[in-house]
Amino acid sequence: MKNMQRVIFFLLAVFLGVNLGINTSYAYTLVFPREKKTVINKDYAFFVGKAQNTEIITINDKKIYVAPNGAFAHTVKLKDGKNRIVVRSNFSTQIYNFYKNPASIKETPALKEFEPKRMVVIKDRTPMRSNPQDSGVNRISHLFEGTNILINGEQGNFYRVYLSKNKTAWIEKKDLKEPDKNEKYTVPTFITMNSETFKNASVHTIEFTGKLPYTIDETDKEIIFKIYNPEYSDNSVYTVNIRKPEKYTYKTILSNGTYVFKVNELPVPADKTLDGMTIVIDPGHGGSEPGAIGCLGDKEKDLNLKIGLELQDRLRLMGANVIMTRECDGYVSLEDRIKIAEQSCPQIYISIHNNSIPDIEMNIRKNRGTGVYYYNENSKELAKIVQKFLTKELSTRNDGVKQRSFKVLRRSEYLSILVEAAYMTNPMDSVLYREDGFAYNAARGIADGILYYLVCD
Repeated sequence: MKNMQRVIFFLLAVFLGVNLGINTSYAYTLVFPREKKTVINKDYAFFVGKAQNTEIITINDKKIYVAPNGAFAHTVKLKDGKNRIVVRSNFSTQIYNFYKNPASIKETPALKEFEPKRMVVIKDRTPMRSNPQDSGVNRISHLFEGTNILINGEQGNFYRVYLSKNKTAWIEKKDLKEPDKNEKYTVPTFITMNSETFKNASVHTIEFTGKLPYTIDETDKEIIFKIYNPEYSDNSVYTVNIRKPEKYTYKTILSNGTYVFKVNELPVPADKTLDGMTIVIDPGHGGSEPGAIGCLGDKEKDLNLKIGLELQDRLRLMGANVIMTRECDGYVSLEDRIKIAEQSCPQIYISIHNNSIPDIEMNIRKNRGTGVYYYNENSKELAKIVQKFLTKELSTRNDGVKQRSFKVLRRSEYLSILVEAAYMTNPMDSVLYREDGFAYNAARGIADGILYYLVCD
């Protein structure tokens, strides 16, 4: 009799579920975290997922905002040691345990000073920095292989470079070597310097008998190129002050001791088109590198590519010569992306991305929207204008224009910006980027911003 009652109750539950549209297995799904037990070195645990339409989600008893499409995201501040986090809905409860390793206190290494001695740069594009840190916006030039420098101190992984009695810099120890003991060396000496001005360019040459360190600085009106020869004199500095064009690129070349510093003024396309312009589009990530994963499981690499292909079509209709770093779901290294750009000799490079929340406390109303990044000053105005057009087309929050030392943005021979169209991990943004017209509108905002910058600004 009892077994018969169980069968009747089961059949009744199934009948009600089917006819009333009730799914007794309703439960949220989490995209992240993937493991219920995790050892972590971060300050926050990040929960990203999708709820069913009748679910109310709480995390450690705090009610979580769920977007109309079911997307949600939330961070929990972690204390050192064990953290028990309960994710609950009216259909499911799951418990996650995070063990946070205590943060180690990093002491600033002491500065050790010594008498100046010569060292040699071992590879091209070695960064010389304004401080002894291997990150941040602190690169003041990129030196050539074989450059002779003087060092007079060390701090941690860096040597302090002596440039003149009023100027020092820093280079990582791994980028330098001691001179060959059998080398016949004489202190480089100055030979000649010259400047020529053309219609859309100026070329400045300084010739020495050897390779020396240099810096590039910018003011509102000038680009200042300097070469230092401290072995010859502690104040031996050769300076070229160059008028800064409104829209410009620049490049430093070294050949047999002759430094060539060239500043190019971007041409203004005729008839409000992009005729004659070469633009590289770089959809970020791809292949085995998915990028950020959205609340609903969307992969950043797919959205980046979709925007990139739409932008390719639009720029070509405007008359531009467009080069893509990838046109399918394939992996392309950062080095190869840069090589593609260098070989294409573009005027503009656009890297397409969508953002994610870093290791901070998440604010769903603040950590969302469209951001545009640049590194070199010559790309700042383009970043501002593209940002303005993008937020208008996408109806996204303005997440700002910021200077960052991203590898793909460091070349100065073309303008380069990195676009973060929206936040993959923000539930409010997920509603926007899943709309059919999002990629098209993003492409239109970027393309119209480029055109306005070149023609109308």
